[in-house]
Amino acid sequence: MTLVSAADVAATTSVRDAVDALEAALRGGLDPERDAPRSRLTTAAGELLIMPSTLGAFAGVKLLSSTPENPARGLPLIQGAYLLFEGEDQRPAAVVDGIALTNLRTPATSALAVRHLTPDTATGPARLTVFGTGPQARGHVAAMAAVREIAEVTLVGRSRRRVDALAAEVAAAGLPVRTAAPGDPDAVAHADIVCCCTSATTPLFDGALIKDDAVVVAMGSHFPDARETDDALVARAAVVVESRASTLREAGDIVIPVATGGLTPDRLVTLADVVTGRAHLPGQGPRLFKGTGMPWQDLVVAAEIFRRMTGR
Repeated sequence: MTLVSAADVAATTSVRDAVDALEAALRGGLDPERDAPRSRLTTAAGELLIMPSTLGAFAGVKLLSSTPENPARGLPLIQGAYLLFEGEDQRPAAVVDGIALTNLRTPATSALAVRHLTPDTATGPARLTVFGTGPQARGHVAAMAAVREIAEVTLVGRSRRRVDALAAEVAAAGLPVRTAAPGDPDAVAHADIVCCCTSATTPLFDGALIKDDAVVVAMGSHFPDARETDDALVARAAVVVESRASTLREAGDIVIPVATGGLTPDRLVTLADVVTGRAHLPGQGPRLFKGTGMPWQDLVVAAEIFRRMTGR
């Protein structure tokens, strides 16, 4: 069994590799609606999350612990591991660092959405606004730069110290980004791409400010009573989701406006349908991608990492 560390993930598989693997899986017929739901177990310190999936010769499960007190201890909120099985005998093939896998597959899924949701009329370098200062915010800057030319990045967070630190990290990372600087929520008015990578439970900005040709990614929440975007954006936007079932079960950005009558489920378009060309988005208006993170994404990216490490 191959043990895959965070360093191994970084050395073998780029975010573009992960984006391409996710796209190939959807084009190959993977149906996210058939994915098993995420299950949760309450523990003495937080939660244990279990995320199984299967595709072709591979099957796997991600086991994560979520510990709310950990950030105050200087430890990650989410920790875990991915167990990958392979072949007709379903032998254990690899154990993959769970944090590294999550920090790769989530931005890669968002980048796949941006690749396909960006209007055909978009030209020139994009202006990116990112909410959040953690690993997902950092990962989303790199992921957006992998699929779009980025002129400038505006970073928005509650702690100016952490925002400044992230801006310095982005500048030092050698990404193809011209500038990265702190800003405020109103920066969304000028953004071509907005990425929401927070643990917020209420909207981060006024959706009326979003440009008609902008793409908004909301991936921080996977609880039905928490949201990063508001009714104003949902009312204006073409809404794209990972799967209708998982979204209506977990995504407060969608569940809340559906409950209040601001959105009807028939307006939801799946990413798989957009990627495969079965669905076409309106030519006018913003585009909102709501992601909660699904087991199939972990499996596809874990298998890609395994293949690249072993040469299979």
